[in-house]
Amino acid sequence: MIHEIRVIFGDTDQMGVVYYANYLRFFEASRAAYLRAHGRSHKDLDAWGVALPVVEAQCRYRKPARYEDLLAIDVEVDELRGASMRFVYTVRRDGEVLAEGMTRHAVIGPDGRPRRVPDELAQLIVVRPRG
Repeated sequence: MIHEIRVIFGDTDQMGVVYYANYLRFFEASRAAYLRAHGRSHKDLDAWGVALPVVEAQCRYRKPARYEDLLAIDVEVDELRGASMRFVYTVRRDGEVLAEGMTRHAVIGPDGRPRRVPDELAQLIVVRPRG
């Protein structure tokens, strides 16, 4: 699934380049768009009694993104396990890869303890192994 984001001035540093930590915000926006594209939202997670905290994040920066760039972020799930899942991201501008990354998420209940992925969530996710 592709999610587009236009770089705003506030995303950039004093050199006019997207500040490195903002890629994690772009990843978060892409995850939310992924759920919406599958007919759900983070509010559904609340209704199912789960949260998906990030327990690991990684980003490899290849080329800079700049103010006003239109970024296309490809977001997929490449792992879905009992109580965790992993999203992978490729950030492109005009087809050129600018960054690649991933976030791993625990699935936890209201008590903060690990919980199996709810069937409702597992059914909407298409796992696309990388490689």
